[in-house]
Amino acid sequence: MTTLSPLLPQKLLILAPHTDDGEIGAGGFISSLPEETEKLYIAFSSCEESLPEGLPADTLEKECLEATKVLDIPANSVSFLHYPVRHFSDHRQSILENLISIRKSYNPDVVLTPASTDIHQDHSTVTQEAKRAFKDRTILGYELPWNCFEMKPNFFMPLDTDLIKKKLLAIQAYKSQRFRGYGDGILLKRFAELRGGQIGESYAEAFEVIRFVWR
Repeated sequence: MTTLSPLLPQKLLILAPHTDDGEIGAGGFISSLPEETEKLYIAFSSCEESLPEGLPADTLEKECLEATKVLDIPANSVSFLHYPVRHFSDHRQSILENLISIRKSYNPDVVLTPASTDIHQDHSTVTQEAKRAFKDRTILGYELPWNCFEMKPNFFMPLDTDLIKKKLLAIQAYKSQRFRGYGDGILLKRFAELRGGQIGESYAEAFEVIRFVWR
């Protein structure tokens, strides 16, 4: 494998409490990385309880595989853990053990997880346990705007037109979620314009550097 710059991940771990969280918060960043970067995407819940009535229980898993394919993540690098949505805090120890197992087997150097100020109970649980499991790795907190009462972004990723297009295509792969305010991608494109404007770019994603380890 080609040796990457020490500032680029060799192995990226994307922690998505629910299918689509990783794409919403970091789809551009994920897609920007060179093909030499290994990527592993873990969805802790497929949110079967949140599907519109009448859809098959595996709808979001299938849509997630389509979305992550857009971001150049192979299907065999996407896993679903099936925790009950909105009840992650009841399974905190099991989630921590999952993360420790992933650390040992996959050994990522950069971990993406929701920002530490994200108020959603499932997102908060995943990030708290990620901080315990990966305290010796770089951890970047991605932004889900409607869940962050306070966000102090200190790392910005500029997105060119190709990257913002791939991010939006990934989000639009979740056809079952089109009824949500962000489902068509328009809101997220506007938010990317806002973050881009903060750094003099057309589009950007913003992250919280929870921990930075440069080896």
